[in-house]
Amino acid sequence: MAQLNGLKHVVVGGGTGFIGSQLIKSLNLVGISCTCISRMPGPNRISWHDLEHHGLPENTSAVINVTGQNILDPMQRWSSGFKQNVWNSRVKTTKALADSIQNTKATIFATISGVAYYKPNDTVYTEKSICESYDFLSRLCHDWEEAAKLPESSNIRQVTIRSGVVLGREGGMIKNIYFPFWAGLGGPLGSGNQYMPWIHITDLVGMFIYALTNNNVDGILNGVAPQLITNKEFTKAFATSLNRFAIIPVPSVFLKMLFNEERAKIMLEGQKVTPKRVTELGFQYQYPDIESACKQLVKSHTT
Repeated sequence: MAQLNGLKHVVVGGGTGFIGSQLIKSLNLVGISCTCISRMPGPNRISWHDLEHHGLPENTSAVINVTGQNILDPMQRWSSGFKQNVWNSRVKTTKALADSIQNTKATIFATISGVAYYKPNDTVYTEKSICESYDFLSRLCHDWEEAAKLPESSNIRQVTIRSGVVLGREGGMIKNIYFPFWAGLGGPLGSGNQYMPWIHITDLVGMFIYALTNNNVDGILNGVAPQLITNKEFTKAFATSLNRFAIIPVPSVFLKMLFNEERAKIMLEGQKVTPKRVTELGFQYQYPDIESACKQLVKSHTT
């Protein structure tokens, strides 16, 4: 997989974040140099201001955008200002990169979106499923994906990965719940019967790299594991991997008070999403089931 199908230099929007830092690390391991776009200065980085005024580096072969303000930051009140920051951090950055990439020789533009694109119900969604926007989070995903679209005349291949809950020790949900579960204070969220589309960070990064590597990959990919589970099933698997009990549910009313009802939907409602195209394209998951994923999460913490 030398030079990843001829790609020499990848620009990663949000490269200092949970997903972006893992992407850069994995690309570097296979000999691909990266430039990170970030608000924080540092080596091999440019700022969003630099992008606006100077464009992408001349040697850019591919662009990936995984930038996004943490929606579930409990320190942030769910205000109109914070919601605008959430929108800007995803939509405006994606649009800026979509505009900039057209002035380069890059061959692929890969972006992230979310499974909130799909409405929570009993429907089993594949990449071909079409859903109208119905609330802030779904509108965000629609606008996010629209911002990434390049002109039909463009020769740049496009991939959008609609990610589920990303499981990894360095960030996201697991970073927040690890010690409560370790202390025996974990439990299902609300009823726990809501579906929880998920993916291990290793597989999400692998999916992006697979998209870079294979010229036949384009369009929408559901960035979720093939195993459909509920929040209650995740809770049991994670607690078991820690040799802990996790039977006391976190009341819905508490989550709504802490995060606001609109934002709490992320945790209390879920979609049945399957990666039909992903498996048809031949992508191989390292962690296709929640038991193996949770065992790795615990092992990575103890080693």
